[in-house]
Amino acid sequence: MRFLDEYRDPAAAEQLRQLIARTATRPWTLMEICGGQSHTIIKYGLDELLPRQISLVHGPGCPVCVTPVEQIDKAIRLASRPDTIFCSFGDMLRVPGTTRDLLSVKAAGGDVRVVYSPLDCLKIAAENPQRTIVFFAVGFETTAPANAMAVWQAKRRRLTNFAVLVSHVLVPPAMSALLSSPARRIQGFLAAGHVCAVMGYEEYEPLAERFRVPIVVTGFEPLDLLEGIFRCVTMLEEGRIGVENQYARVVSREGNRQARELLSEVFEITDRKWRGIGVIPQSGFRLRPTYADFDAELRFPDSAADVPESSLCISGQILQGLKKPPECPAFRTLCTPQSPLGATMVSSEGACAAYYQYGRLQAREELSRA
Repeated sequence: MRFLDEYRDPAAAEQLRQLIARTATRPWTLMEICGGQSHTIIKYGLDELLPRQISLVHGPGCPVCVTPVEQIDKAIRLASRPDTIFCSFGDMLRVPGTTRDLLSVKAAGGDVRVVYSPLDCLKIAAENPQRTIVFFAVGFETTAPANAMAVWQAKRRRLTNFAVLVSHVLVPPAMSALLSSPARRIQGFLAAGHVCAVMGYEEYEPLAERFRVPIVVTGFEPLDLLEGIFRCVTMLEEGRIGVENQYARVVSREGNRQARELLSEVFEITDRKWRGIGVIPQSGFRLRPTYADFDAELRFPDSAADVPESSLCISGQILQGLKKPPECPAFRTLCTPQSPLGATMVSSEGACAAYYQYGRLQAREELSRA
């Protein structure tokens, strides 16, 4: 535990809190872009430690949360077919579609399996040559290399009964969309360290220049986040823009070149719809034509129409940093982890799930006034 304790030291956290308090002379609004960071902030009460002029808002940093209802419905239809074995990470099984979720398909007899790696699906494909194994490829750039490797290996092993339902989304276009919004509140970003471990942070530099904002690549432990906040506030106070790397023990500017080369070979960039936000141009991956044989959407054509979100769920506003979970009338009443209205309540990285799990019944502004 020594290395974990190093980044959770209360005395060091207090020193950083004091530095932030001395540095901040005016109100600033920062957004953390990763659901894992959101959970750390809420679990350890980091937002409540900060001076009142610093406001943290939660962004669309949970890929499970931003997967649209139509894609969940498509996964459910694929999982319901008798000629498929549908594989997914466990966090997708309880995400609500229009009328049900993947777990209910499994309960009704569908062959839905939880895997811990997309490469597990290749073994299943080899053992079940008469059925098509479909993997639900969800995630940011962080999980994309492993999914690309599964497709790459399937092609070389001639596993023609393997396919992926690609639902990958990309972080920089989402940040651009948020910064372009007329409702923009964000003045600085804490960028997701795991995404940058793969992609580096070169692509964030044009964003910082274009929108005149500071971006700090940040880790996931309490001290990582407090240092990231301190760096971002310092840049704002000094009027500096650009990208700083707090997570230097993991992240380099160029990222993982081998992973990026594999992504470039297997995937190409496409427009992608985000749950609660809408279509963001050039914000997702799809398989390149040379790997189209492994595309589940081409193998099983589906003409599903757009599906409206629940009128009671404000997850779209939460994912854009416009509101916080306790501001939703359905929070902890009509919407709970046992009966979620939206993915932000059921996902392990969802903001609503974090507030529910750690007993946060009030918004930060209400808590700071108490």
